[in-house]
Amino acid sequence: MSIYDLCFAWNWKYDADFVMILNKACVSKGLSLLQARPDNIGSLLHSLVDQQIDFKAFLDRAAEDDAAFMPLVRWACEHGKYCINPYEEASHTWDKAELHPTIVNAGLYIPYTIILPSYEEQPVLSSIDVRRLGDRFTIKPAHGSGGEGVVTEATSLAQVLFVRQESPTDRYLLQAYVVPRELNGRPAWFRVIYCAGRVYPCWWDPLSHVHTPVTVAEESCCCLSPLRDTVLSLAHLCGLDLFSTELALTPDGLFVVVDYVNDPIDLRLQSKAIDGVPDKIVYDIAEHLADLVATRH
Repeated sequence: MSIYDLCFAWNWKYDADFVMILNKACVSKGLSLLQARPDNIGSLLHSLVDQQIDFKAFLDRAAEDDAAFMPLVRWACEHGKYCINPYEEASHTWDKAELHPTIVNAGLYIPYTIILPSYEEQPVLSSIDVRRLGDRFTIKPAHGSGGEGVVTEATSLAQVLFVRQESPTDRYLLQAYVVPRELNGRPAWFRVIYCAGRVYPCWWDPLSHVHTPVTVAEESCCCLSPLRDTVLSLAHLCGLDLFSTELALTPDGLFVVVDYVNDPIDLRLQSKAIDGVPDKIVYDIAEHLADLVATRH
C-alpha cells in the first residue's frame, strides 16, 4: 500500500500553480502529495476502497461545486483523517445567512443587514423598509463567491425583488453600503488571508481587486492591528485553517467585516493575474500548510 502524507482535491484550472508550489513545499519537508482531480477521482476512490493507497491529511478545494468529490470527503471523515478546513465547518461558512448570527453574537462589527427568505420559499415579501439601509446598499446571495450575483450599489426595493429571482432557491442579504475612510490616499478596504495561525493583511481595491500587502510600518502608523485581531476572532468562530475575509475601516473608526469568510480562496499568483494574490503570500501559505501536515505526524 502506498501511503501519502497529504491528499489535495482540486478542480479549478487556475489552482495549477498553487498545486506545483504546494508540492515543492511538501517535498522540501519530506512529505508526499496525492492529487485528486476530475480526471482521476474515480480511480482514486477505487484505490482507497481496495486499500491500494491511503493518506494521512486531506485538503478539499473541489467538493463545494463538484459532487463527484463528495465520496472522497466522506471517506476522509469516516476514516478519521486530519482534515484542513473540515467539510462540516467549511460548509457552514458557505451560507452567509447562516454565518451572520454567529458573527453578530461574537460582537464583531458588520454592516446593518436584512436577511430575506428565498424567492421559492416566499415569493411575495412582507413590508421591507430599505430606507434603513441608507441611500445605497448591497444585495448579496447567501451562497456564492467572487462577487457572483452581487449588486453593490442598489437603491430601490424594485431591484431587490428582481435580483432575488435570479437565484430563487437562495436567501439574500441586504447590507448597508460601506464607504471606507481614506488612509494615505487610498480607501481603507482590506482583504485579509488567514492560514494556520498566520494573518496576511492586504490593501484591496474594491474596483480593481488588486492586492497590496500592508507593511509593518503601515500597520503601525495607521493603527491597523485590529485587522489581525478581527481575523483571529473569525478563525476561532469558523474553525478553518485557510480562509479570507474583507474588512473596511469606516470614517468613525470601526473595522467592519464586509465579506465574512471565504472558502475556498483565490490563490492565483499576482505575477500571472493582476487581481491574484501576491506571490510571496501564496508561497508562504504553501509552506505553512506543509508545516501543518508535518506536525500531524
